[in-house]
Amino acid sequence: MDRVSSSMRQVSNPLPKVLGRRAGGMEAERDGFERAQTVSINKAINAQEVAVKEKHARTCILGTHHEKGAQTFWSVVNRLPLSGNAVLCWKFCHVFHKLLRDGHSNVLKDSLRYKNELSDMSRMWGHLSEGYGQLCSIYLKLLRTKMEFHTKNPRFPGNLQMSDRQLDEAGENDVNNFFQLTVEMFDYLECELNLFQTVFSSLDMSRSVSVTAAGQCRLAPLIQVILDCSHLYDYTVKLLFKLHSCLPADTLQGHRDRFLEQFRKLKDLFYRSSNLQYFKRLIQIPQLPENPPNFLRASALSEHISPVVVIPAEASSPDSEPITDLVEMDTASQSLFDSKFDDIFGSSLGNDPFNFNSQNGMNKDDKDRLIEQLYGEIAALKEELENYKAESARGMMQLRGRTSELEAELAEQQHLKQQAQDESEFLRTELEELKKQREDTEKAQRSLTEIERRAQANEQRYSKLKEKYSELVQNHADLLRKNAEVTKQVTAARQAQGDVEREKKELEDSFQRVSEQAQRKVSRTEHGTWQDDWGSSHRGSGANLSPCWQSQEQAEVLDTLKRELAASRQELQVLQGTLESSTQARAEQSTRITGLEQERDSLSRAAERHGEEVAALHAELQQMRDRLGREQESSKMELEMLQVQLRDKESKEQALQQRVAEEQFALLQGTAQEAKRMVQDALSRLEDPAHMACTGSADCLLSRTLAASECVERLQDAHGKYVSDHTAIGSLLPCLALFAHLVSDTLLQGSATSHLAPMEPADRLLEACKQCGSEAVSYLSALQDPGKVKGADCSLLTTCLSRIGTIGQELRPRGLDVKQEELGDLVDKEMAATAAAIETAAARIEEMLSKARAGDTGVKLEVNERILGSCTGLMQAIRVLVLASKDLQREIVESGRGAASPKEFYAKNSRWTEGLISASKAVGWGATVMVDAADLVVQGKGTFEELMVCSREIAASTAQLVAASKVKADKDSANLCKLQQASRGVTQATASVVASTKAGKSQVEEKDSMDFSSMTLTQIKRQEMDSQVRVLELENQLQKERQKLGELRKKHYELAGVAEGWEDAAD
Repeated sequence: MDRVSSSMRQVSNPLPKVLGRRAGGMEAERDGFERAQTVSINKAINAQEVAVKEKHARTCILGTHHEKGAQTFWSVVNRLPLSGNAVLCWKFCHVFHKLLRDGHSNVLKDSLRYKNELSDMSRMWGHLSEGYGQLCSIYLKLLRTKMEFHTKNPRFPGNLQMSDRQLDEAGENDVNNFFQLTVEMFDYLECELNLFQTVFSSLDMSRSVSVTAAGQCRLAPLIQVILDCSHLYDYTVKLLFKLHSCLPADTLQGHRDRFLEQFRKLKDLFYRSSNLQYFKRLIQIPQLPENPPNFLRASALSEHISPVVVIPAEASSPDSEPITDLVEMDTASQSLFDSKFDDIFGSSLGNDPFNFNSQNGMNKDDKDRLIEQLYGEIAALKEELENYKAESARGMMQLRGRTSELEAELAEQQHLKQQAQDESEFLRTELEELKKQREDTEKAQRSLTEIERRAQANEQRYSKLKEKYSELVQNHADLLRKNAEVTKQVTAARQAQGDVEREKKELEDSFQRVSEQAQRKVSRTEHGTWQDDWGSSHRGSGANLSPCWQSQEQAEVLDTLKRELAASRQELQVLQGTLESSTQARAEQSTRITGLEQERDSLSRAAERHGEEVAALHAELQQMRDRLGREQESSKMELEMLQVQLRDKESKEQALQQRVAEEQFALLQGTAQEAKRMVQDALSRLEDPAHMACTGSADCLLSRTLAASECVERLQDAHGKYVSDHTAIGSLLPCLALFAHLVSDTLLQGSATSHLAPMEPADRLLEACKQCGSEAVSYLSALQDPGKVKGADCSLLTTCLSRIGTIGQELRPRGLDVKQEELGDLVDKEMAATAAAIETAAARIEEMLSKARAGDTGVKLEVNERILGSCTGLMQAIRVLVLASKDLQREIVESGRGAASPKEFYAKNSRWTEGLISASKAVGWGATVMVDAADLVVQGKGTFEELMVCSREIAASTAQLVAASKVKADKDSANLCKLQQASRGVTQATASVVASTKAGKSQVEEKDSMDFSSMTLTQIKRQEMDSQVRVLELENQLQKERQKLGELRKKHYELAGVAEGWEDAAD
C-alpha cells in the first residue's frame, strides 16, 4: 500500500506543472495579442492628418474575429484623448465604422454600452463649426444610428449584405414591419448622406484635394459610406415596391417624397465622387439611373438594377498615394506662364536690352515704358485673377456654409415634421382605438337591445302562457265542478233508484200481502158461505132467527170485499204502473248514469290531460322563468359591464378630447408664437440699416396689402368657427401661417416703398406699417391667451391695412395718368427730345475735344482724344439707332393703324406706347449723363469707372428702345434689319468706349514700385496684415455693393414693368 501511495504521489506531481505551462502559454499568447492590437490601434488612430492605413485597420478587424468581440479595442480606445483632438476622433470613427461592418458580430454587443458616450462626444464636437468638429459630430451620429438600426433589426449583418429571401424574412411577411423598416432605412440613409455632403462641403473642390494627405484623411471614410448607401438604396426600392403592392398609394406619399429627395442627393454625390481621382483607384462607384423608379407601376421592379460597388483587388492603400505640394504646383504654373510669356515676347537674358533687371537706373525710352506697362497690366491681371479666384472661393465657402445651415434647418424642420407626424399617427391610432371601442360599445348596445327585445318577447310569451294556464285552470275548475255536479246527480239518481227499488219491494211486499189478504178473504168468504149453508141446513128448521139480517150482512161483507178487491186491484194496477214507470225511470236513470259515467270518464281523462298539459306548461313556464331569470341576470351583468365600459370609454374619450383640445390649443399657441415672431422680425427689420437699401413699388405694395386683407377676412371667419367649435382648428392654423407671411411681407414691402417715396407720405406709410405690425402682434398675443382667445379682434388690423392701401394708391406712379389722346404727341415729343439730346451731347463732345486739344499735351491729350473719340462714335451710333427706330415706328403705325389715325393707334396700344416713351427718355438721359461724366474725366475731376458705367447704361437703354420698337414689327421688315444693325453698332461703340477708357486709365494711373528690400520681417508681416485687412474690407464693401446693385436692378425691373409696357410686349 505504501508503494502504491508513493507511486500515486509521484504521478500526481507533474500534472500542475503541465497545466501551469499551458496556462502560461495562453497568458503569453494573450499578452502578445493585446500588445499587437494596441500597436495596430494606436497606429491606425493617431493625430496625424493622413488616411488610416489599410493594414492597421485590417489587423484590428482580424483581432475582433480572434477574440470574438471588441473588448481589447475599447480598452485601448478608452485611453485615447478622443475629446481633445478632432483628427484623432475622426480616425476613430473611421476604424469603428470598419469594425461594425467587417468585424465580428459581437462588436455591436460590446459597443452598445458606449452609445451614450458617443452621443455626448457628438454634442461636444457639434459646438465647433470649423475643421473636423462638425465632421466628427455628424460621423458619431451616423455610428449611433447604425448601432440602433442593427439592434432593432438583428437579421441585418454589419455589412448590410442580404438576399431577397433574407430581406423578406427580416420583415416577417408583415406589412407593418416592412413599413417601419422602410422608415428606419430612410433615417439611416439620411445620416449617411449628411456625412457625405458635410465632407464635400468642407473640401475646396477648386483644388486637387484628393491627392493631398488632408483631403485623403477626410475622403477615406466615404468608402464605407458608399458601400452602406448602395445596399440601403437597393433595399429601400424593393421594400417600397412591396409596400405599394399591399397599401394604397396615398398612404405611401410621404415615403415616395422622402425617397425622391434622397435619390437626388445620392445620385449627385455618387456622380461627384466618381470624378475624384482618389476614388477611381480604390473603388468603382455605380451610377444611379437617370429617373427614379415608378412605384405606382408594379412592373417597374423588373427594370430595377441593384447598384453594385466594386473594390478592385489591386487597389492600394490610401496612404500610398503621392502627396503633391500645392506650392510646387503654383511654382510649376508660374514657370509655365513665364515660358509662354517668353515664347511671345522673347527670353529676358542678361544681355537682352529688354531685360529690366539689367537696366540699373538707365533712362527708359518708349519701348521700355511699353514693356513696363505690359508687365504692369499682366501683374494687374494676375492680381485681378487671384482676387476673382479668392472671391469665388470665399463665395463658394459662404454658399456652402449657407447650404449647410439651410440643410441643418431643413433637417430640424423634417425632424419636427416627423415628430408631428408621429404624434398625429399616435393620435390617429388612439382615435381608431376609440372608434373600435365605440363600435364595440354600439355592438354591445345592439346586443343589449336584442337581449331586451328577446326578454320582452319572452315576457309576452310568458304572459300568453300564463293566460293560457289561467284559462286551463279555469276550465279544469269548471270540469271539476261539472264532475262534482254529475257525481251528485249520479248519487241522487242512485239514491232515487234505491228508493224506487225499496218502494218497489214495499209495493211488491204490500201487493203480496194484499194478494195474500185477498186470498185469505176469499177463502174465508167461501168458507163462511159453506158454514152458513151448513148452519142454515142445520138450523133452518130449528131456528128461524132473523134470516134476512144475516143475508144482508153477508152481502155487505161481500160487497166490501169486492170493493176492497177492486181497490186492491186498482192499487195493484197503480203499483204495477208505478213499478213500470219506476222501471222505466230506472232504465232511464241507468242510461243517464251510464252517460254521466262516460262523461265523467271523459271529463276525468280531459282533466288528466289538462293536468298533464298544465304540469307540462307549468314545468315549461318554470324553465322559462329560470331561463328568463338567468338571461335577465346575465343581461343585467352585461348591461352593468357595458355601462362600466361605456363610462370608462366616455371618461377616456373625454380625457382624450380634453388632451386633444389642450394639444390643439398648444398647437395654436405655437403657431401664433411663430407667426408673432415672424411679424416681430419684420418690425425689427424696418429699423435695420441693412434694409434701408431695399426699395419697392407701390403696385407691389398694393398687391401685398390686398392679399393680406383677404387673408385677414379668412382668418376672422376661421377664428369665429374656432370660437364656436374648438375642433375646427384645421382651418385656423393655415390661415395664421399665411397671415403672418402676408403681413410681414406687407410691412417689408411698405418699408421698401417708403424709401423711394417723398418725405411726408413715406413717414405716414412707415407709421402705418408699424401700427399694423403692432396690431398684428397684439392679435396674435390674444390668440395665445386662453382667456382672450374668444375676444380677439382684428378689425383694427383691417383698418391699418386699409390705410396702407390708401397711401399706396397715393404713391402709385403718375406716368399712366396721361390721357390716351395725348400719347401720340408725347411719343413724337420724346423721340424728338431724344434726338435733340443726342445732338447736344455730340456737340458738347466736339467742344470738349477741341478744348482738350488746345489745353492738354502728352499722354493726357492722347487719353482724352481716345476717350472723346470713342464717345463721339457712340453718339453717332445712337443717332443712327434713333433714326432707325423712328423709321420702324412709323412703319409699325402705318401697317397697324388701318383706317385709324396715328394718335388712335397710339391710344389703342397705350402700354406699348408708354414703353417707347420710357425707352426714349432713358436714351436721352443716358446720353446727357455720359457727356457729363466724360467732361469730368477730361477735366480730371471724374473717374474712368463712372464713364464706363454710363456707356454701359446707355447701351442698355438703347437695347430697351430696340426691344420696345421691334415688339410689333414684322420680322421681314427692312427697317427692322436696319434697327438691329444699328443696335449692333451701338454695342460695338460701347465696347470701344469701355476699351478706350480702360486703356486711358492704365496710361494715366501710375503704380508705385513695390520695393520691399529695405523692410524687416516684422514690417513685412505688419504690411501683410494691413493688406489682408484692407482686402477683407474691400471684399465686404464689394459684396454689399453687388447685393445693393442686384436689389436695385430687381426693383427697377418691377417698377418699370407697368410703366414701360412689358406686359403688352409679352402679349
